[in-house]
Amino acid sequence: MAGHSKFKNIMHRKGAQDRKRTRIFSRLAREITVAARLGGVDPNANPRLRLAMQEARGQNMPKDNIERAIAKVEGGAAEDLEEIVYEGYGPGGVAFIVEAMTDNRNRTAASIRSCFNRHGGSLAEGGAVTFQFERVGEIVFGPGVADADAVLEAAIEAGADDAITEEDGHRFRCSREGLAEVSRELEVHLGTPPGSSRLVWSPLATVPIEGEDANRVVRLYAALSDDDDVQEVYANFEIPDELLEDLAA
Repeated sequence: MAGHSKFKNIMHRKGAQDRKRTRIFSRLAREITVAARLGGVDPNANPRLRLAMQEARGQNMPKDNIERAIAKVEGGAAEDLEEIVYEGYGPGGVAFIVEAMTDNRNRTAASIRSCFNRHGGSLAEGGAVTFQFERVGEIVFGPGVADADAVLEAAIEAGADDAITEEDGHRFRCSREGLAEVSRELEVHLGTPPGSSRLVWSPLATVPIEGEDANRVVRLYAALSDDDDVQEVYANFEIPDELLEDLAA
């Protein structure tokens, strides 16, 4: 969505900080566990695990938590988590993509469906929504790592497709195939590891929403994000800045 990072920051401010921190660490632990189980526990030979660990460090996840998630895989004690992508529509025709990791597909599907139904939306069949997005790599650095000129130079040198500077930091976009390499190069050029490096769903076009539709879409987004099995929520709405500020109040 347009203003996605600003919107997420406002949603985080509205929630309890301890709850936000717990959700982030839980999501990161699940990603580390699945990455290690699918590609092995050596981050040097497993790009997905390396990126997950990098993001965990960027989010100040304790080292013990990271090591514990990997140790569970090595010891065969890790949860048998399944990755599922749900697609749906919210009020105003807004398209949603919901990424989840779960040990119980039926429980998660019922919970996601309930969220959509309660907030004026509906689940859709696979492929009904994803064509409105593209899968790209996104690397995020904090606001103090460099000025705008240095950020642009780093983006060119690292092979990033785009660089956006916002009040909360710098966001780089690249192809999904180039995520690991571009992330490494940006770390070299900017002299610090990124706060996150991941694949995201980027909308090809956005849907402007206001009034009650905007309120209902925001409530749907928040409800989906609060589900314990949900890793990430993407949507293609564009919301006016004044409404974002109202949410922050």
